[in-house]
Amino acid sequence: MPVDQSLVGRTFPPTAPYDVTEDGLAAFATSTGTPYAAGGPAPATYPIVVAFAAMQELMVDPEVGIELHHVVHGDQRFVHERPVVAGDRLVAELTVESLRQIGGADIIATTSAITDASGALVCTAKATLVHKAGA
Repeated sequence: MPVDQSLVGRTFPPTAPYDVTEDGLAAFATSTGTPYAAGGPAPATYPIVVAFAAMQELMVDPEVGIELHHVVHGDQRFVHERPVVAGDRLVAELTVESLRQIGGADIIATTSAITDASGALVCTAKATLVHKAGA
């Protein structure tokens, strides 16, 4: 069954705060093969850590009707206002920008505003999720 169009425009509550640490940055860099120097800015794709938590909130809401095991991550883009650094405390707030059905799949475009402890925008993460409901 397709995801309901009323999802478009819905903003989900912010994620729990995520503390960025040197260890976490180093582990992310190692696991992705991305260069990272201690004390420097995080790899450009690091905000996926908090953005993914926001995407999970979308996918676990039973009213939405998305089955996590039927989702493929179709696209991901980041627009940085400033680099992420160790010591940041970040939250993400996801909004569903659009939803369309193609060939029995839901194509869900989302935007996650990632902010720091002061509420300043650090990064905007845009993702396209492809969902094909089970039979």
